[in-house]
Amino acid sequence: MTRTAWGELPPEARAVVEEKVGGVHGATPVLDGLTCRMAAVLSTGAGLLFVKGVPVSDVKARAGQAMEAAVNRAVGEAGPRLLWQVVAGGWDLLGFEYVDGRHADLSAGSADLPLVAGALRAAQDVRVPESVQVPSLAGRFADIQAPGELALLRGDVLLHTDTNPHNLLVGDRRAWLVDWAMPAAGPAWVDVAYTAVRLMEADCTPREALEWAERFPSWVAADPRAVQALVTGTCRRWEQQVGPRDARHSNARYAALTV
Repeated sequence: MTRTAWGELPPEARAVVEEKVGGVHGATPVLDGLTCRMAAVLSTGAGLLFVKGVPVSDVKARAGQAMEAAVNRAVGEAGPRLLWQVVAGGWDLLGFEYVDGRHADLSAGSADLPLVAGALRAAQDVRVPESVQVPSLAGRFADIQAPGELALLRGDVLLHTDTNPHNLLVGDRRAWLVDWAMPAAGPAWVDVAYTAVRLMEADCTPREALEWAERFPSWVAADPRAVQALVTGTCRRWEQQVGPRDARHSNARYAALTV
């Protein structure tokens, strides 16, 4: 994806932001992330803040950004607070409070693991806001699973669903979940399951990942049939996308959730 620097934005877009924040004195590009075309930490008259944006012509990316903005108030302490949204100069821009963090290390024995657990724990009780039409997790698998399996994946918790290390920022004492562009409504244990798989990707053993997951009452209480439904749906979808051979390693990690 081609990135646009802060200084390359149209003057109209920069002017609206500068008026809102009391001037921009410097910009540090942020190169990570898949859902935005522009991202930077700005030094402003109001202090540091994080800005991300997409062209208004990018319908898919803009829809994800609109969803992120819509659920931000519900996210609460689990993620950075959205300060403003502006549309100007052909760009849709979001301004967030700046959090001083780095990408999480999810490997075995990492000191980040308890902090990541803290961020997920803060999100466990976040409910889908009534004013926002958040897609259901079950809906993602509606074409490949039976109604009984889908029913097991229904819930009213606001799930992040993409807890990869780039979306987990870790500071000195806490962590944050960022980039809520793909939320879903479902059971609270689902983000724990997704993150346990990420631990396995970072070379934790299945046993280590499952022991980490057991910190969460929602995971301990999860219906094994529901966990199996998530594993089955995810593995079927991944095989559809990349084929059985290329899906083998990822699907083995998901299968370990049911051991």
